[in-house]
Amino acid sequence: MPLATSARGVLRHAVTALVGLALAAGGLTAAALPAHSAAAAADVQVRVNQLGYLPDGPKRATVVSSATGPLPWQLRDWSGTVAASGTTTVHGTDEASGQSTHLVDFGAYTATGTGFTLVVDGRASHPFDISASLYDGLRADSMSFFYQQRSGIAIDAGLGGSAYARPAGHLGVAPNKGDTSVPCRAGVCDYRLDVRGGWYDAGDQGKYVVNGGISVWELVNSFERARRAGGDGALGDSTLRVPERGNGVPDVLDEARWELEFLLRMQVPAGRPMAGMAFHKVHDAEWTSLPTRPELDDQQRELHSPSTAATLNLAATAAQCARVYAPYDAAFAARCLDAARRAWAAAKANPNVLAPATDNTGGGAYEDADVSDEFYWAAAELLATTGEAQFRDAVTASPQHTRPADGFWWGGTASLGRITLATVPGVALPADDLVRLRGLLTAAADGYLATMAGQGYAVPIPATGYVWGSNGSVANNAMILAVAYELTGRQEYRAGALESMDYLLGRNAPDLSYVTGYGERSSENQHHRFWAHQNDASLPHPPAGSFAGGPNAGLEDPVAKAKLPGCAPAACYVDDIGSYSTNEVAINWNASLAWLAAFAAERRGTPAVPEVRATPAAVAVPEGGSAAVGVRLSAAPAQSVTVTVARSSGDQDLAAPTGTNLVFTPANWATAQQVSVYAAQDADAVSGSATFTVAGPGVRSATFTATEVDDDAAPPASCAVTYRVGDSWGNGFTATVTVKNTGASAVSGWTLGWSFAGDQLVSSAWNATVTQSGSAVTARDAGWNAALAPGDSASLGFQATYSGTNAAPARYTLNGVLCS
Repeated sequence: MPLATSARGVLRHAVTALVGLALAAGGLTAAALPAHSAAAAADVQVRVNQLGYLPDGPKRATVVSSATGPLPWQLRDWSGTVAASGTTTVHGTDEASGQSTHLVDFGAYTATGTGFTLVVDGRASHPFDISASLYDGLRADSMSFFYQQRSGIAIDAGLGGSAYARPAGHLGVAPNKGDTSVPCRAGVCDYRLDVRGGWYDAGDQGKYVVNGGISVWELVNSFERARRAGGDGALGDSTLRVPERGNGVPDVLDEARWELEFLLRMQVPAGRPMAGMAFHKVHDAEWTSLPTRPELDDQQRELHSPSTAATLNLAATAAQCARVYAPYDAAFAARCLDAARRAWAAAKANPNVLAPATDNTGGGAYEDADVSDEFYWAAAELLATTGEAQFRDAVTASPQHTRPADGFWWGGTASLGRITLATVPGVALPADDLVRLRGLLTAAADGYLATMAGQGYAVPIPATGYVWGSNGSVANNAMILAVAYELTGRQEYRAGALESMDYLLGRNAPDLSYVTGYGERSSENQHHRFWAHQNDASLPHPPAGSFAGGPNAGLEDPVAKAKLPGCAPAACYVDDIGSYSTNEVAINWNASLAWLAAFAAERRGTPAVPEVRATPAAVAVPEGGSAAVGVRLSAAPAQSVTVTVARSSGDQDLAAPTGTNLVFTPANWATAQQVSVYAAQDADAVSGSATFTVAGPGVRSATFTATEVDDDAAPPASCAVTYRVGDSWGNGFTATVTVKNTGASAVSGWTLGWSFAGDQLVSSAWNATVTQSGSAVTARDAGWNAALAPGDSASLGFQATYSGTNAAPARYTLNGVLCS
């Protein structure tokens, strides 16, 4: 498991625990095995993205040369024909690599093809392609990395490849002690917990909530971002090699759910001390030997003390889960929201339970002395999902809310919250707050662009940033650049994100792609317990799409110390299985790579025409009153757009204010603006309806319907209700309640009531607003499902806790009238 450092100086992992292990296990020595390194790099002086370039993206290369004047360059196609030419720009010494550099810009060339080379002063680069589909394979492979890292499931040869097929690890099948009944370390708890599943964290076989949190958030956020951009189909069902493909759920969400289920299992159960908190981690009692296949690990697994940081990671990711998974699995989304609420409450009650740096036997400590960023992130996710005032207050009261946006990592997560608040539509924050947050993110992106502009290799980290996991920092900062592009539509931000990928894929000091299987010369000996071919020829190399940690000027392992003495920061990398401080893999790094690959793979032809989106699509308006509809765009317009709201047909008693105009700019297109619809007071008992159109130049229009809820006398309701329990576990369950209008008259707005016979207590609900007083429950329509024509039905769901019996309610009322 990799170490990482930050401005707070937090170390990720106990170096001393692995120093002896890496050398002793399997007989590794610093000089025993061949390896790529900066010193051993092939004599190729022209550094390019070895995978290639997008036709509509930036195309720059770096040339290592001490020449003081410009040099001639030629872009040659596969046949050797010159496709473009020019002269280099002298940059001079690149501080991070210590190399004298020139820059080549061939971005004006937009044709496609394979086998291009860039020739400068007689020296040729590695071959590369120019293609719109350049990143399609990497998008899939970088995501499939997580299936290969799954714990508690057999890896299928048909999905992972024959070299990577293996039995399930840590399910309690000998010699495993397993993760199905794991005890705590001495003094932590007196019970066992089933914490199966999830992803192995890195090259070791531990599972850590704080690193699992940022990793799963990035995968789910990748889908959220793609959905906003209209590119979510590329991450949809049957797009990845996962066993759940074909189930109607986007594959990236299937993969993320494997980790989410593990995170939910790490929550301290109700009735136990510190209930609602999350255990910090689970791993072997001692460091797992290298190499060890997961199913052959015979060590005892142990749960480590709950922590506030882990609990807030659970709160944040479970709240995100509730928002994103609701259209695919309402019951799972409800479980997530319940867990998020309990975790938030537990963290508020235990705000300073900090993981110590000394807890580093058998696994990384993941210590963190400042959890204000995790509180902010969790509050942001809960606000985006629920809209509740308590979470808005927590966001706006946080000191993180007004600080500049910074690079994020597992121990610094505030900018994850900023991204959610700035991009998720309809977040309940004042408009000026949203504008300021978006400005903070674009200002951070501007800082990264300025850093890149001063370098010979255009990397969004400074020369001092080459620490443990530096490639993860590059990818995280590139994500900020991509977010800035989404917020503004400005091409320089997209170019910055893509040039960061150039660095990771070969335009760098070692002349090496850090992603296995991508580029003519790529990393292939990353530090890992069972992708360990360099250590044991019967085991495979890491699969394609695995991402090395990258240069680390600290040289924090014996192999790096022996092979890289005196290295410049950007050249402190060696492709050796023993160099865990430069060459380990980790789920958080691969998550960033997967996010970026999905972003880069999106086709960027003629910009799509933004669509108007009105939510809800149907609204009930009380007679003499009003109801609100939120209006936003689906994507950023090229320029400011004014849309008009007007009734297009139906009951004239329903109206929007004359001349209701909404202005959307390239910066505020994702912020929902409220439209009020009014119903006039009249003497009839008819509940009319009307259709409203929202339209403007350069956008695709939308419609919504409004139905008057008449307050004059109307026939009593006739109804029938069915009540069905779905999932049930321990002291909790989910249920679906369906009410049918069996009368001859329409119902416009409904309130359903019932009483529980036991101590059932509703904790969350969907498709209705549910409140409870004692045993009495009241469920009110959600607006969009308010109208029930004769014979129509509406369903709502809820999650509840209970003890003892769980009998169904005996009677129900609809709008105060007893149902049959």
